[in-house]
Amino acid sequence: METESRRLFATESIGGRAVYRLHAVTVAAGILLLLYYRATHVPAAGEGRAAWLGMFAAELWYSAYWVITQSVRWNPVRRRPFRDRLAARYGERLPCVDIFVCTADPQSEPPSLVISTILSIMAYDYPAEKLSVYLSDDGGSILTFYAMWEASSFAKHWLPFCKRYNIEPRSPAAYFSESHGLQDLCNKKEWSLIKDMYEEMTERIDTAVMSGKIPEEIKANHKGFDEWDLEINSKDHQPIVQILVDGKDENAVDNEGNVIPTLVYMAREKRPQHHHNFKAGAMNALIRVSSVISNSPIIMNVDCDMYSNNKDTIRDALCFFLDEEMGHMIGFVQYPQTYNNMTKNDIYGNSMHVISKVELRGFDSVGGPLYIGTGCFHRREILCGRRFTEEYKEDWDGGIKEKKQEHVYEVEKKAKSLATCTYEHDTQWGDEIGLKYGCPVEDVITGLAIHCRGWESVLNSPTRPAFVGVGPTTLAQTLLQHKRWSEGNLIIFLSKYCPFLFGHGKIKLRHQMGYCIYGLWAPNSLVTLYYVTIPSVALLKGTPLFPEITSPWIAPFIYVFCVKNIYSLYEALSCGDTLKGWWNGQRMWIVKRITSYLFGVIDTLRKLLGLSQMTFAVSSKVSDEDVSKRYELEIMEFGSSAPEYVIISTIALLNLVCLVGGLRHFMTGGWNARLNAFSPQLILCGMLVIINIPLYEAMFLRKDKGSIPFSVTLASIGFVVSAFLVDILVPIV
Repeated sequence: METESRRLFATESIGGRAVYRLHAVTVAAGILLLLYYRATHVPAAGEGRAAWLGMFAAELWYSAYWVITQSVRWNPVRRRPFRDRLAARYGERLPCVDIFVCTADPQSEPPSLVISTILSIMAYDYPAEKLSVYLSDDGGSILTFYAMWEASSFAKHWLPFCKRYNIEPRSPAAYFSESHGLQDLCNKKEWSLIKDMYEEMTERIDTAVMSGKIPEEIKANHKGFDEWDLEINSKDHQPIVQILVDGKDENAVDNEGNVIPTLVYMAREKRPQHHHNFKAGAMNALIRVSSVISNSPIIMNVDCDMYSNNKDTIRDALCFFLDEEMGHMIGFVQYPQTYNNMTKNDIYGNSMHVISKVELRGFDSVGGPLYIGTGCFHRREILCGRRFTEEYKEDWDGGIKEKKQEHVYEVEKKAKSLATCTYEHDTQWGDEIGLKYGCPVEDVITGLAIHCRGWESVLNSPTRPAFVGVGPTTLAQTLLQHKRWSEGNLIIFLSKYCPFLFGHGKIKLRHQMGYCIYGLWAPNSLVTLYYVTIPSVALLKGTPLFPEITSPWIAPFIYVFCVKNIYSLYEALSCGDTLKGWWNGQRMWIVKRITSYLFGVIDTLRKLLGLSQMTFAVSSKVSDEDVSKRYELEIMEFGSSAPEYVIISTIALLNLVCLVGGLRHFMTGGWNARLNAFSPQLILCGMLVIINIPLYEAMFLRKDKGSIPFSVTLASIGFVVSAFLVDILVPIV
């Protein structure tokens, strides 16, 4: 009991696991019966054998994938930090923390959005002299630097305001939004003054972004503006490191005389002839640059659109690192992603509630969650390649000791030399040191490598979310994001870093399986594409692919289908989704698999064959007014002739034609009215039609700019007609 009272965090098992395990065992039994039926009832040649064997293969794949998903559902846990014990034991004797924020494009990621994130993390309830905030601007934009300069000035008013009234959230954009009004504790006059200052600042920044120019009188206010000339562009510029606020400078104080956190702008060198390795390259440059400025033992990184929503996040994370019993084993602390712009029924299925509240907690019971690239605290040493040993002990005071004072110009000069294109040549950076290169999901592969070096990780999911960001608000943004994720995870699975190979003997089997859940997202596209087309086509052709509805063998099919979906619904509702939100999620599950994940497979194969190079597309954080209005009304956004929309429309039309054709056969007495034999396919095809109703509306009923263009509808009709013409000549079922 005394030991428990000394612990800085608790680990609690989530209840209801016995019932879940019973459910899983019965589903497993149903799956085995289903597969046994498939294997023992193969029809004769010419009676749909090829389609039957395809169904068998698809169901075999789904069964194996379901087994893999059980790895994170068998025994999820919840972590609870004790901030009061941390305060009692350490007081203000806490380690220094470096915070990294990454941005890449001032058009997709507006500077006013970026600085709200910067200001929110500068305002943490943590000793300011121990905080250093770094922004990596991969766009190398003078507009972003200007916004940082404005933020450094506004911080002198914003930080004391936050701490005096203990406000939440500490992002001024979020705090002054309509959902947060004047708080009772605030002085009304002061509240209005700060709000006006913030709005005037954002107006100046937005005006500069729209015009693309910084007024000359402003450029004279900071030497950093001299770094930009007419020759600079986002893909060709020298390294830029500017310390906007030097926390060691006695003049770096707010308007009440309190210390302000160190604030640094960095744009690593970019040259057309040198590959820059996207976000991983930016993070590695930040690790090096920060080592000569602050060199804090703890590094936290967050995306530029994920503002701090909880002032105590740093102290909570330190409860895990400083725990005397288990802290030395913990390499990183991961917080889940949360979005503040999701619609009530999550039209595009982007909330990821089940992943955050179920799957990541399941990871936590077998070695720790994967690194998801944002909202994560790392030990600096593990990002630099250190392996875990039982004798390991962190020297937390190392980051607190005063370094030899150097002039800020000298520090910046030294830091610039670490952010050049050629610095990493013939080194272990991107391999054994820093974030790993060569993969679109550098965060996942880096986390896997950390786990395989012997470190564990923990998930901390406080009641008040630690970080809140902006999720995709269009179908195009959603599909782009999932294509990148699925492609990156498949690349990992097919490389030497495959969890089953790279993790063998280093991490638990269930941990390996957990990583493979996402590694196999992309291949799921192939079996899903088969399952949403062939049974429907077979219905129209009069080829039965399931047991008759009166046969005992239909029982395992019905049981597995119903119980899995009922549990999926329960899981979604218990995580905060709505019934309609769950239904939208089912639609998006199909849409993403037949588009994003399919293209993920194709692009991965192209890369493996050397036919294309890795790219990284930044998801836009802005939408025009009409698009935003449709999003708020939960109307799906199309509006272009993208190949993805042709696939979606074609599959939807195919199922509609097959359903109508199948019903016509029944109503006219075709196939000897064998309703028993075709009821399962009729139900499956009918459900696919119902779930695709928003697509039919977008093709035939809607007239707004977000509807499916007529050219896409025409192409889809052409593909469906062609498919049936081909089937007449060469039967596919």
